Amino acid sequence: MLESGDYQLMLVDVSMPGESGLEFSRSILETRPDIAVIIATGINSPEIAQQAFDSGVYGFICKPFEMNEVVINVWNALRRRTLEIENRHHREQLEVKVAERTRELQEAIARLEKAESAVVRSQAETIYRLSKAAEFRDNETARHIERMSRYCEIIARRLGMPDDRASLVKMASPLHDVGKIGTPDQILLKPGRLDPSEFEIMKQHAEIGYRILAGSSSELLNLAATIAWTHHEKFDGTGYPRGLVGQQIPIEGRIAAVADVFDALTSARVYKPAMPNERSLNILREGRGKHFDPEVLDAFLDSMEEVVQIQATFKDSIERA
Repeated sequence: MLESGDYQLMLVDVSMPGESGLEFSRSILETRPDIAVIIATGINSPEIAQQAFDSGVYGFICKPFEMNEVVINVWNALRRRTLEIENRHHREQLEVKVAERTRELQEAIARLEKAESAVVRSQAETIYRLSKAAEFRDNETARHIERMSRYCEIIARRLGMPDDRASLVKMASPLHDVGKIGTPDQILLKPGRLDPSEFEIMKQHAEIGYRILAGSSSELLNLAATIAWTHHEKFDGTGYPRGLVGQQIPIEGRIAAVADVFDALTSARVYKPAMPNERSLNILREGRGKHFDPEVLDAFLDSMEEVVQIQATFKDSIERA
């Protein structure tokens, strides 16, 4: 009958020919969980009742019983069955809706990430082109800012900065010398050593760069302003423009100081040849605790394998004598 019909409820006696009613109920509920089962028994035993309910039955009747008792148990079992089916159906619908909302959310996140990535690329390109404008007025090359920015990122990661912050440092650092846009050509392009008055004018590029970039709603440009303002500060307080000391110098400025000086030493300019790495590193070591933050310098020195790779990848196309 079960195989050929659709039944809502089954009354089962514990004592049956062959297997017991409990075993029969368990086997039926494994394949037809929507059937409400009520067990009837002439033994009022808590153990049997517990076994029955553990099997998933909906009701338990002890014989002899009144007809009303059977009717009430049947009504309760059918009511519970209806509620459980509705509840399961509701859960299934909810799961479908959650899956749909999750998919929509994932698609929205993907669109947002794509848009954000496009904005970041646009910002990076804008910064790169602006920094090139400053470099074109100087004796340096676009490759300088590419190398220097990557050195900054390496140091930042070595110091334990989160990846997103280290990437931000990389993107912002190319603008460290943007203030040179405001430096007169006769000073900026002078091949020899600057005299004291000329050097005072040259030093103004740090503050000019800060004024160009500061006050933006962009975290990236504000960081670039900080780097432009502080990358010539020295750990012992003898730098410019404000003579900051030690931890007063933002960490990004301390990072840029090491990266900028190293690339300046190892790059050819119209007024000097490129200096070998080892000699340049010795000069950096001499500035430990004076020009450079010891911790930042150590992070850079520990990254020389990556530094050399960057030098090879972003080598100046024309060596300057």
